[in-house]
Amino acid sequence: MKHVIVIFAILTTFSSVAQQSITLDECYNLVAKNYPLAKQISLFEAQNKLDAAVILTSKLPQINLDAQATYQSDVIEVPIPNSNITPLNNDQYRATLTVNQLIYNGGLVDASLKLKSTQLKTKQKQVEVNLHQLKQQINQLYFSILLVQESKLLLNAKRAQLEAKLSEVKSGIKYGVVLPTSDKVLEAELLKISQQTQELQSNKTVLITTLSSLINRSLNSTTQFKSPLIETKFKTDLARPELDLFQFKKEEIENSKALIAKQNAPKLLGFATGGYGNPGLNMLDNSFQTFYIVGVKLNWNVFDWNANKKQRQSLAITKNIVDTETETFNLNTNIELQQQQKNIAKIEGIITSDLDIINLRKAVLKSADSQLKNGVITASAYITELTNLYEDENTLVKHKIELQLAKANYNVIKGQ
Repeated sequence: MKHVIVIFAILTTFSSVAQQSITLDECYNLVAKNYPLAKQISLFEAQNKLDAAVILTSKLPQINLDAQATYQSDVIEVPIPNSNITPLNNDQYRATLTVNQLIYNGGLVDASLKLKSTQLKTKQKQVEVNLHQLKQQINQLYFSILLVQESKLLLNAKRAQLEAKLSEVKSGIKYGVVLPTSDKVLEAELLKISQQTQELQSNKTVLITTLSSLINRSLNSTTQFKSPLIETKFKTDLARPELDLFQFKKEEIENSKALIAKQNAPKLLGFATGGYGNPGLNMLDNSFQTFYIVGVKLNWNVFDWNANKKQRQSLAITKNIVDTETETFNLNTNIELQQQQKNIAKIEGIITSDLDIINLRKAVLKSADSQLKNGVITASAYITELTNLYEDENTLVKHKIELQLAKANYNVIKGQ
């Protein structure tokens, strides 16, 4: 039993640790799933099912109940003397139940269902477009957090180096090799590092809180943000959801045109009416009677003053507008990709220079380290060189994160 408890504790600890890490792709998936706007995808689908059910009711029998009671100032009389035909009552009553069954309407129901289906695709794709636009915001937050993490690691390395140097300087002061106040300079620099660390931690907390709210997942300062390996393919085609949205809009227009074309088609219905009233169908029988009528009826709007034609012409113009929107989107996106590609190349060149600068700084610091040990330079001069190296290393880290961010944004712009 004890072994079971130990194993359970180990698994629980492992699970807890595993939950403290997150990747960029996970953030993408979480924002697409948990962002409030994402709920509209299922809501639109539920709404579409209801709309389709309403449309299909037109194929079902339509039942109407009518009842009326009237009083007439005059009634029909048979102008035949001594006919013994009782004239109708001035007060008359009638109740009828009519059933209409659609037989043919030119495919109007199917065309309406097809249009609703395309409208659903358009609405859901618009939600995907809006969610896709959040990815660049995710990128900015995620890589900002990575930058803070890397900057904090550099600060810790600088602190460790200064603490080791402080120990050496105190030893040098003891034996009169180093100036007495040199340790105070190093201690002051260590205090500055503590301040910078606190500031970085505060910035990281703000960034994590914002990202956590965006993806609706609990994150904290102990969460490990894994550095992604971003690869870019410069010669691939666009795969943005906006392109699918434009296509769905054009399909919606075509289905609207098909629906409009069927609106003037002849409609054939069968009907049956049963009733009870006084008088009934026999107007000469002045009593309450039951009656019924069955038949078919045709309804055809033969001439609509070209309203149908003009509606379709208007939709054709709308389709042309969507084509211009697609062309504009492709142009602007390709321009943005070219700018981002040039930015990536520029950062890569800067990183190469950063590495050369850091190698030179390390050589200078190594010399300053030896000079400080021998009392040739002051601790302030050594700190200056150490700070220069730290700032250049921090700049390198910043440029590397910027390069990853630029590549991630390039992929988002391209739709990968």
